[in-house]
Amino acid sequence: MTSADGADGTGPVRVLLVDDQPLLRTGFRLILEAEPGISVVGESADGAAAVDDARALQPDVVLMDVRMPRMDGVEATRRITGAERSTTPRVLVLTTFDLDEYVVEALRAGASGFLLKDVPADDLVEAIRVVARGDAVVAPAVMRRLLDRFAARLPGADEPTPAQLGSLTDRERQVLTLVARGLSNGEIAAELVVSETTVKTHVGNVLMKLGLRDRVQAAVFAYESGLVRPGSL
Repeated sequence: MTSADGADGTGPVRVLLVDDQPLLRTGFRLILEAEPGISVVGESADGAAAVDDARALQPDVVLMDVRMPRMDGVEATRRITGAERSTTPRVLVLTTFDLDEYVVEALRAGASGFLLKDVPADDLVEAIRVVARGDAVVAPAVMRRLLDRFAARLPGADEPTPAQLGSLTDRERQVLTLVARGLSNGEIAAELVVSETTVKTHVGNVLMKLGLRDRVQAAVFAYESGLVRPGSL
């Protein structure tokens, strides 16, 4: 990516770093401040501080640890993404393990994806730019593994099928199922023998009708709604 614009296209991507380990925050700051088009606007040492700092600093992206004192990253994510502002910050969750159950809870709470704490610098920068654009960054295969392992523990997993599914056409349900399987737009297009543009339109309609932010939340919804069951694909 070469653009130096932020989430609104008018300035740098504003990033808030949230981790209870000062050394990690310093490392992330050094990486990000060396990049054009990214500005670190603050650091928070726990979830409670992150909620206050997100409100005060208005970042575009919050790089969020999950295991912290006072308030964990899941609850902080829930409060930040539900905040009342014209554009809510996007949250990227940081975790030590790629199958951490906290990650699924954070995605369900509104996070746009997750990264491992030992992520290469280039991947960290790219992920921040991606979520600032409004996309998600969880690798499809990892997303499916996470959901298959932890979806049964999520509140609402065994509840009746949500009425929102009734608003989807048969084709949109089909696309949602394929999104939950971790297929990219190109792979869905090949599976359904349609153009990638058509798939993008269907995905956009699914997100709009279900009131979801991105593909990550769509995949979680597909499991929670009962459209897809862990281990069934």
